[in-house]
Amino acid sequence: MSAETYFEKAAGLLEKIRTTQMENIQAAARAFASSILAGRAVHVFGSGHSVLPVQDIFPRYGAYVGFHPIMDPRLMWFNVVGPGGARELLWLEREPGYIKNVLLSHHLDSRDSMLVFSHGGMNAAGIEMAHAAKEVGLTVVGVSSADNRKINESKHPSGKALQDIADILIDNCSPSEDAVVDIEGVKGRVAASSTFTFVTIAMALVAETAAEMSRRGQPPERVFVSPNVIGVPTMNNQQVFIDYEKFERNL
Repeated sequence: MSAETYFEKAAGLLEKIRTTQMENIQAAARAFASSILAGRAVHVFGSGHSVLPVQDIFPRYGAYVGFHPIMDPRLMWFNVVGPGGARELLWLEREPGYIKNVLLSHHLDSRDSMLVFSHGGMNAAGIEMAHAAKEVGLTVVGVSSADNRKINESKHPSGKALQDIADILIDNCSPSEDAVVDIEGVKGRVAASSTFTFVTIAMALVAETAAEMSRRGQPPERVFVSPNVIGVPTMNNQQVFIDYEKFERNL
C-alpha cells in the first residue's frame, strides 16, 4: 500500500536524521543556549511551506521564551491563487532584495543566533536572511537538504545557497524532490517529506537547547504548557506571553 510506503519512508528519514545529524543538532543547541542565556534571541525564519516549523517552535506547547519567529505574511500563503496565493509567494521568495525590507522591523545583535529553514536552500529569502545575520556576526544554523545542494546550483546573485552560508548545517535528509512515494502511472513522486523532517528537527532543537540551558544551571524559567498538565499555575501561559512581550521589547 502506498500509505504503508509513506510510513516506511518517514521512519527511515527520521532514523537517518537521528544517526547522522545529532552532532550538528547539539552544536546548534549550544549556540542557541548561549544566545538565550545572554538575554538575546534565537531568530527563526522560513518562507513558503518552510514557515511551518517556524510557527511550530513558538508559541507552542512545550516551548519557551527565547525563540523569536520572524514571519512576514507576504512570504506565506493563505490562499491558493489570487491575493495571498502560492504563485505570488513563490515569486517573491525567489526575488532578491526583499529581505532587507523585512529586517527593517527587526534588530539583529551579534549575541543572537539565526535558524533558517529552507528545503532547497536556493530561494533568495532564506539566503539573504542568512547573509544578513552573518554580516552582523550571528551564528547561523541552516536546516536544508544536502541532497538538493549536490544537484543544483544557486541562481542567487551571490552564487551562494543556504548550505554554503550556514555556520552549522543540519541536513533534513529529505530527497531533493521532497516527495517520497512512487505511484504507477504517475510521473513524479507524491507525498512530501520535508515538513515532518523540519518539524522533527525543530522540536529536537527545542529539547536540546533546554537541556543545554539546564546543564549550565539556568533552565527555561517557564514553559508554555498544555492545560492538561497538572500542577502548573493557572496563569502560567498568560505569564509566558507577558515574558515574551518583555523579551521582544528588549531585542
